[in-house]
Amino acid sequence: MGRKILFLYNPHAGKAKIKAKLGDILEVFTRAGYEVTAYPTQYRGEAALKTEEAAGYEMVVCGGGDGTLDETVTGMMHRLPEERLPIGYLPCGSTNDFAKSLGISQNIDEAAETAANGKRFPCDVGSFNKDYFVYIAAFGIFTDVSYETGQQMKNALGYMAYLLEGVKRLTSIKSYRLRFTWEGGSVEDTFVFGMVTNSRSVGGFKNIIGKEVVLDDGVFEVTFVRMPKNILELNEILGALALMEINEKYMYSFKTDRIVIEAQEEIPWTLDGEFGGEHRQVEIVNRHRAVELMV
Repeated sequence: MGRKILFLYNPHAGKAKIKAKLGDILEVFTRAGYEVTAYPTQYRGEAALKTEEAAGYEMVVCGGGDGTLDETVTGMMHRLPEERLPIGYLPCGSTNDFAKSLGISQNIDEAAETAANGKRFPCDVGSFNKDYFVYIAAFGIFTDVSYETGQQMKNALGYMAYLLEGVKRLTSIKSYRLRFTWEGGSVEDTFVFGMVTNSRSVGGFKNIIGKEVVLDDGVFEVTFVRMPKNILELNEILGALALMEINEKYMYSFKTDRIVIEAQEEIPWTLDGEFGGEHRQVEIVNRHRAVELMV
C-alpha cells in the first residue's frame, strides 16, 4: 500500500449506475495496490475544487459524464504544472464523447481497470479566456441542449433526450454576427453555430469533424456554420452534417492552436456540455499535452 487515489464521482450521472458498481470499482483499485478515498460530489464545480486541493495522492479518478471530467481537468489545470497528477476516467454519462475518443470502455469495470493499470496519455487541453475545456467549446444552435436537458430526462432517454430538445430549436434559429481571427486570417460573417474541438466524437456522432483528429497534436479542429438564407440552404447544411461532411458553401473548417472570436453581442457558450457563460470576446488556446489521462 502507500499509493493513494482520490476517486471523485457524480452519484446521479447515467441513471446513477456508478453507485451500484461502487464496491466493484473500489475492489479494482485496491487489487491494483491503491488506497482509495471515495467522494461523491454534491454540487456543480465541486470536482474541480477537490482536484485542485488534492494533496498526498498519486492519481485522481473521476466517475460521471463529460462534465465531471471537464471539472476534474479544470481543477488539475489550476495546479502548477509540476503538481499535476494523472487522471483516470470512468464514463457514466449520457454521451461520453471524450471517452470514445480516448478508447476508454463504456463498461465501468473495464474503465476502472484502465484507470488503475493503464498507461499515461499526455493530452491537449483548451483554455477559454480564464476557463478550460477538454474536448469542445461551442456556441449556437443545439449547443444549449446538453445543459438545458434535465438529468432525469437524460437518464431516461439518452440520445433521444438531446434530439427531442434539439428539434425545438429549429423553429427559432438565432444567428450571431462575429469575427474570428487565427494565424490563417480573419473572417467576419453571420453564423448559427461554431465549435472548437479536440475530439473524434461530438454529441455522440463520430467523425463529424473528420477522421484526421489527433488528441495531442497541439491544434484544434474549428468548424463554423453560416446563417442559412432560406429553407433550402438550411436543408443543405443539415444534410452535410448528417453525412458528416463539410460543405464549403456554408461552413468554415480549419485547424489552429489559437483563435480569437469577437461578437457584436454576448454569446452563450457551452464547454464540454456545460454552460460556459456569455461572452462578447473569447480567446481559445491549445495547451499542448497539459494533462495526463489514463488510457
